[in-house]
Amino acid sequence: MQAKKISIIGLGLIGGSLARALKERLNISSITAVDSNEKSLSQALKEGYINEGFTELNDSVYNSDIIFICTPIRITLEYITQLHGKVKPGCILTDTASTKGEIIDYINSLDNPPCFIGGHPMAGTEKAGFASSFSHLFENAYYIMSPSKNCSEESLESLSEMIKGIGAIPVKLDSKEHDIITATISHVPHVIASALVNLVKFSDSPDRKMQILAAGGFKDITRIASSNPTMWENIILSNGQIVKSTLNKFTETINAFIEYIDNENSNSIYNFFESAKKFRDSIPSNRKGLIEPQNELIVDVVDKPGIIGEIATILGNNGINIKNINVSNSREFEQGCLRITLPDSSSVADAFELLLGKGYKVFKI
Repeated sequence: MQAKKISIIGLGLIGGSLARALKERLNISSITAVDSNEKSLSQALKEGYINEGFTELNDSVYNSDIIFICTPIRITLEYITQLHGKVKPGCILTDTASTKGEIIDYINSLDNPPCFIGGHPMAGTEKAGFASSFSHLFENAYYIMSPSKNCSEESLESLSEMIKGIGAIPVKLDSKEHDIITATISHVPHVIASALVNLVKFSDSPDRKMQILAAGGFKDITRIASSNPTMWENIILSNGQIVKSTLNKFTETINAFIEYIDNENSNSIYNFFESAKKFRDSIPSNRKGLIEPQNELIVDVVDKPGIIGEIATILGNNGINIKNINVSNSREFEQGCLRITLPDSSSVADAFELLLGKGYKVFKI
């Protein structure tokens, strides 16, 4: 694994985190990066995560054992076209895009297609760029692999071992099955979150009372609406028909609920919420999913001078970094009033036990 030559096209959050993880966890010494942002290339070179950086494809990239394409879907397709017929025999091409069907269909339509394995690491943050990347981004995250028709079992096993090496969990899925799953658990939720935000925006009064009061739970359930619009335009257009079909199913669910209201059907309304609660509570919380979890705690405290400093000191003295801390002014459906944002799930677990041991009332989101 150490002797393999790796190229990463697109040195943003995902590509940058891959470079860091491959270097730190697998000690891969030959990593070439391609990116239009020379500042990112310069930083990666300076920090030692790559040993070559270019703004365009060249022979160094073509001579790689594995090439990761970490760009938006449309650009990924352009790079596949440029790489086709130029990479060395046995080279594995893979990507990190959020849809797989369109890319795999394109690969399979090519004459003498390359060994291509569609990839989708189910991890990310609201940040972007190499400066925001970190080596443990993929820890305990599912990493989908969708092989094309010209992919050997040996190539699939080789990429799978690399994925395990950076801390992720490889899962083999057919490209069409992948797109149905992601449409339901990621793509449509992003549409719905954005629709809810736009509902408030267009329903609000001139004095913006809704916007002022739209905090707490509303901001939690619509957090993903702050995602990159260009990225989501690419995703929806690439997976449009499946997203449309899933939205139609969602509309059927909403229309059924409207009938419950019209008929004052108390049992159906109760069962609607009870069924959702039971299913949500059964979803495991020890794995990363397509939507980045909220690494936050709520602390129920009395408003008194120094209370924020008191809690910050406890966490700081125990090596727990706080990304953000603020008072929740709208908390009709949440306990406590102090919301603490932490860098990762392990920090949440440590802070929870620590503050609980100090006598505070603490709640995980």
